[in-house]
Amino acid sequence: MSSNVAPPRVVTIADLRKLARRRLPRMAFDYIDGGAESEVTLRENCRAFDEVTLRPRCAVATSGCDLRTSVLGTPIALPLLLAPVGSGRLFYPRGDEAAAAAAGAAGTGCILSTLSGTRLEDVKAATDGPAWYQLYLVGGREVATAAIERARAAGYSALVVTIDTPVSGFRVRDVRNGVTELLSGNPFSMLPFVGQILVRPRWLAGFLGDGGLMRFPNIVIPGQGPMPYADVGAALAQSAVTWQDLRWIRDVWNGPIVVKGVHTGEDARRAVEEGAEAIVVSNHGGRQLDGVAATLRVLPEVVAAVDGRTEVLLDGGIRRGSDIAKALCLGARAVLAGRAYAYGLAAAGGAGVARAIEILREDLARTLTLLGAASVADLNRSYADVPAEWLTASARGPRA
Repeated sequence: MSSNVAPPRVVTIADLRKLARRRLPRMAFDYIDGGAESEVTLRENCRAFDEVTLRPRCAVATSGCDLRTSVLGTPIALPLLLAPVGSGRLFYPRGDEAAAAAAGAAGTGCILSTLSGTRLEDVKAATDGPAWYQLYLVGGREVATAAIERARAAGYSALVVTIDTPVSGFRVRDVRNGVTELLSGNPFSMLPFVGQILVRPRWLAGFLGDGGLMRFPNIVIPGQGPMPYADVGAALAQSAVTWQDLRWIRDVWNGPIVVKGVHTGEDARRAVEEGAEAIVVSNHGGRQLDGVAATLRVLPEVVAAVDGRTEVLLDGGIRRGSDIAKALCLGARAVLAGRAYAYGLAAAGGAGVARAIEILREDLARTLTLLGAASVADLNRSYADVPAEWLTASARGPRA
């Protein structure tokens, strides 16, 4: 591990965030760190964990805590997967490969974003663990079908269909920092923002050495090739996923489908009806519609709605192992972490991702020991107190 992430200095995810901020130009750091509009949901995703209190069983001897679980029938060493984060090469050279390798070494899995700057085949080859491919319909059905077929051939074991992105959220920090302009390749539009890059020469050297301005090699437009970075906003606005799309996607994929972006019991039930093998309670890390509830807050509603018919995962706000424990107490099978590992990637590449995973693993094991729980499988609602208003929605049936 590089010296700037030595364990005595890096003991929390917040420490990795500080190092990432120091290494990245402002536009790249805020791309990881920021959310939509006033960032209310971004903050609430983290704050919601403070509202759940734990109920330990004391005077219990635990010789060791078993963190192992399984997702979609695949064993993993801890109930944590790396969430899909776009533009990984913006944070570190070959960033998605580095993150995937770290996940595999830790005995867990990763989910690759459609909006990766790295070929999906290269990312799958980099990891010994399970890999899922996250699908946007960017470029239309023909382009998406080609990507699905590539993912299957490469050995991805599940398809994650994101349903909460009919358009990109209004991310104020990105607009102010000129993210699109900086990566458009147009020197005139880039000029007002180039100063923030020049003050990060080490990052710039790595970025240029990794190929510089990104295209998306997993979105191959017929007759044009990989889609340029500057086109992504318009492309997302033309590629909304509907429930009907899940039917042709299933015909093409013919494997496990995970529906990501579920906020309500109603959508959870619909996902089950459409045959989803798992769902992810997610508000896109607070990057889409601002003002929606924190994912932990709606988790009980979603768990009650699916009633054991499919696996439930949670995404959003994971910064400590106790956060993972609380999500499992409320019914999640495992969690996805995005920013937590992205900070590590931006700070120190694969070593930073490995440290982020290790921090969460150590925190989770410590939390289980203090709870008096021998394994993550033992966690249930009896280990946590939840605000009463969170449970009201979970008892509510479908709205008329």
